[in-house]
Amino acid sequence: MFEIIFIIAVSLYFIQTVIFAVGASKKYEKIGESELPAATVIVAARNEEDKIQECLNALAGLEYPEGKLEIILVNDNSTDKTGEIIEKFIEGKPRFTMIIPKGKIGRLMGKTNALAHALKIARGEIILTTDADCTPHKEWVKAIVSYFKKDVAMVLGFTTQSGDTPFYGMQAMDFLYLQTVASGSANFNKPTSCIGNNMAYRKSVYDEVGGYENISFSITEDMKLMQTVHALNKYKIIYPMDKNSLMVSQPLKSYKEIFWQKKRWGVGGVESKLYGYAIMASGYVAKICMLLLPFLFSVTALYLTAFKIFTDVFFVQQIYAKLNQKFKVSHFIAFEIYFIIYVLLLPIVVLPNRKVKWKGREF
Repeated sequence: MFEIIFIIAVSLYFIQTVIFAVGASKKYEKIGESELPAATVIVAARNEEDKIQECLNALAGLEYPEGKLEIILVNDNSTDKTGEIIEKFIEGKPRFTMIIPKGKIGRLMGKTNALAHALKIARGEIILTTDADCTPHKEWVKAIVSYFKKDVAMVLGFTTQSGDTPFYGMQAMDFLYLQTVASGSANFNKPTSCIGNNMAYRKSVYDEVGGYENISFSITEDMKLMQTVHALNKYKIIYPMDKNSLMVSQPLKSYKEIFWQKKRWGVGGVESKLYGYAIMASGYVAKICMLLLPFLFSVTALYLTAFKIFTDVFFVQQIYAKLNQKFKVSHFIAFEIYFIIYVLLLPIVVLPNRKVKWKGREF
């Protein structure tokens, strides 16, 4: 009986993986450089004094047609030197503006409130968001905005992480794996998730849904906005795999930080559609079977485990090749162990208690 369950789970996992790979490889038409509209980059920063300088340097180097790009930095009431660093850096740079949120917009909290304040003054037709611990490619804005054909409301980009140790490498691989699953499903018009440090949307569509203040609060505000736009059933949401739109973020330094990050994502994932839960289910069962392998002494189960791992290797290597990243076996081994553990533990952590701590705040 166990072997039959394992066969079904691994078969479904393999089929899903192929579908995601095909979806994530989908190509899209682009608009020409002369057609690029005005764009606004928004970065919400809270207590990022040790990280933000690299981000600011990269933002200053962004290539985009003269006069068509503005960058709004939101000092989200930082208690460290984040604000001072921003003020000093943007002096004499007309592309940049810094704001500090004064109170709440409606019932908004945390980062969502910071973003909403920036969106009130944003002049760009296209809004791009990233985080203070991220470094965009110099062609990031140009690459993302070029996908905004008339019927496209939202374009989502990929993010990897810096660092060369297995601990950092497993985080990067986890990011790219999960984003490819999200890309594959979104490009088949079934968006499941996204990452707010590399996303873009039309300001007019954001206004059409009433802004963040008209969307029920979520600790994963990026995913909630995506779901709300998708529910309009009027526009395309696309997730192209483009190396020029790749974002690099700084990895988390401890397992404690990873715990709260995964819990935050898990709490946000509770709001997924049925097909989102179906995607998670086959992987969850396959990982339970892998965990039970040492107790079963089954040759069939051993072959199935090897096939599942081979599927992951092939899938991840394709992602790394297309995004011009270096695949390392040591990172993959760390990722595979890490992936099994947190996928199995996440429901146990999330379902009984949805309290989340992030950036010094509790939600």
